[in-house]
Amino acid sequence: MRQPTLEAKVEFLSQPGAYPDQREAVMRRETHMSWVFLTRDRAYKLKKPVRFSYLDFSTLALREAACRAEIRLNRRLAADVYLGAVPLTVSTTGLAIGGTGHVVDWLVVMRRLDEFLMLDRALEERRGETWQIDRLVATLVQFYRRASPVFVSPSRHLVGWQRNLRLNQHVLLDPRLAMPAGLIRRVDRAQRLFLALRGSLLADRALARRIVDGHGDLRPEHICLGDPTRIIDCLEFNAALRATDPFDEVAFLSLECERLGNPWAGRYIRRRIAASLQDGPSEELFTFYRCYRATLRARLAVAHLLEPSPRTPEKWPKMTRVYLGLALADAVRLERSLRTRVGRKVRGRHGGGR
Repeated sequence: MRQPTLEAKVEFLSQPGAYPDQREAVMRRETHMSWVFLTRDRAYKLKKPVRFSYLDFSTLALREAACRAEIRLNRRLAADVYLGAVPLTVSTTGLAIGGTGHVVDWLVVMRRLDEFLMLDRALEERRGETWQIDRLVATLVQFYRRASPVFVSPSRHLVGWQRNLRLNQHVLLDPRLAMPAGLIRRVDRAQRLFLALRGSLLADRALARRIVDGHGDLRPEHICLGDPTRIIDCLEFNAALRATDPFDEVAFLSLECERLGNPWAGRYIRRRIAASLQDGPSEELFTFYRCYRATLRARLAVAHLLEPSPRTPEKWPKMTRVYLGLALADAVRLERSLRTRVGRKVRGRHGGGR
């Protein structure tokens, strides 16, 4: 039997008749890696048959494994949302969800969340309440306390950070993208200076087993402020990208809150989580984490333009510049802190006086 194309699968899953008791139109959303189809009370995710340096969905077996991993890992923070994996089948009568035909793909089935309760929307509409944030903090604290530690040697941890900085700069300075080279180089210099002078702070976190199997993509659009708080869409496809310092993830969330116009929320979350976990990093390290995350998001945004047929190409340069502006602000704070530290060392060597 001829295998249906991705386009045929998307067309089928876009029709109300593909789902039981669905009469309303099906909403569909495309991401870099998936198509998501929204019915009245469910979300069905179809992974694209793509292969990148950080993931491989190129075969049916790999997509099935990724679907099952997505369900298992996301149930850590959204147990009642991830309902299961179901096959997409084809027979002489056509495509079907489930059924007895030949399996041609797999779908992650989720309970549809109320978009009004998503943190990004609450922040944009200026209606996030501290009691909701407190409930989110409690959820994250429990998650990080239970998260499996990931052993990485301090030296390997630092090598990984150096590699990450090189990759960010390589993409952002691609001449085809016409990004502000002076700004990018200044941010990169501040981050490299931090590694040179204060890399021990990163090494110490690895040595103290503070690196855990985390979420990997802790953004407001993945957080539902319901009861209970639910956090979806972890990076199920790459364990290395989930291996992180919890405060690196908190720094990312803090950055995103600021981007959405609510820096108070990020500061509040950081302060409350640090008080509960009692192992928070220094101000310098937290600023480095934020600066790096902003640079990474800038890189990921603008890299869409290097694809053969980028989606919404007008969106990515603007988003990249927003993240670069946030990275620069943190880079300036890093520079100021590091200059002060170097100045103290120089004064100490010369006796601190005339």
